[in-house]
Amino acid sequence: MKNLFAFLFISSISFAQTNTEIHLFDIKEVNGNWIATNAKNISNNDGYDSQPHFYNNNTILFSSNRNGEIDIAKYDVISGSKTFISNTPNGGEYSPQRIPYSKNISAVRLDKNGKQRFYKYDINTGENSELIKDLVIAYPVWLDKNTLISSVIVNDTLELFISNLNTKTNHSITKQVGRSLHKIPNSNSVSFMKKNKDKWEAWSLDPETKETKKITNTGTTEDVCWLPDGTLLIPYQKTIYKFNPKKDKRGSLFYKFKDENINNISRITVNKNGTKLAIVAEVSPRALAQEQLEGYNKRDIEAFLKPYAKNVKVYTYPNKLSYEGIDEMRKRYAPMFEKTKDLHCKITSRIVKGNVVIDEELVTANGNTFKALAIYEIKNGKISIVRFVR
Repeated sequence: MKNLFAFLFISSISFAQTNTEIHLFDIKEVNGNWIATNAKNISNNDGYDSQPHFYNNNTILFSSNRNGEIDIAKYDVISGSKTFISNTPNGGEYSPQRIPYSKNISAVRLDKNGKQRFYKYDINTGENSELIKDLVIAYPVWLDKNTLISSVIVNDTLELFISNLNTKTNHSITKQVGRSLHKIPNSNSVSFMKKNKDKWEAWSLDPETKETKKITNTGTTEDVCWLPDGTLLIPYQKTIYKFNPKKDKRGSLFYKFKDENINNISRITVNKNGTKLAIVAEVSPRALAQEQLEGYNKRDIEAFLKPYAKNVKVYTYPNKLSYEGIDEMRKRYAPMFEKTKDLHCKITSRIVKGNVVIDEELVTANGNTFKALAIYEIKNGKISIVRFVR
């Protein structure tokens, strides 16, 4: 049980600390090339926003940070409005999806006491009830209104299960699976991700025969989705690749994003018509560097530390480790913020290259002004390494 909850917290809560946004695009194929237009940040929210799901062609569900809690948000594509379905002060909801042939939705609920359960929610009132009581479901997909395919936490791994809600039976299929599960268009099969050493593979499952079959390798990518014609979309960093198992021998370019606010694409989904694409991406490295700067100039220790990883490493350039960890950073900066009333940093030059930000700074402290240069490296949506050039 101890290992189960340790894994539960690692897989859900620690990931939820990453600052991500959900971007929506219109997509279409023009002369054999796919284009993405009318970009819109539909979450536009500080903190974790992820796991988008098209409730219908014009409504998107997703998990969204609200006052430090993760609730189910609903976005109306036509009006551009966002409302919340759930309000769970002692926990949060993840993986919201529409239950087939129903207006209701399902979601994984994670309580602060570590209990993880699978619930049904009324889309209008948020009233809820537990659906499956004897499995710790992490990532689900509905095959039909009575059949659920899900990645389930078993000891210290994820295991693929088929659950029949009518007969209340659960059947284990395979182990070492991932979080991305989808119905495969024009078939009765479901795709799931399987770990092979340190790489991911996309597999198919026939729920009737229980047969599984490898589709393709996806490398380090663990999130995929399908176009209506049966083409698999595979994101990697700022690019999405496509692969049709029925006619392609290898993957090819679907679309490459140039917006610096789109980094390390993870969750990805397409509406039923194949006209809209929703992606989850980490915020711009520029935004993280700016966030810590503003906290610094306000002498607000919590705001300053927020963009940093818990295990942040601080070096004197190039590779002399000065200290490690956000707790040590707090010990060093909190007294300075308290005592140095004139503390201020002005950026004279900022260069952003990939996941690296280079700031030339003019720092004022205790009546003195001096130049400094800081290099920030971003990983998983947080500043993980800082190098100061003395």
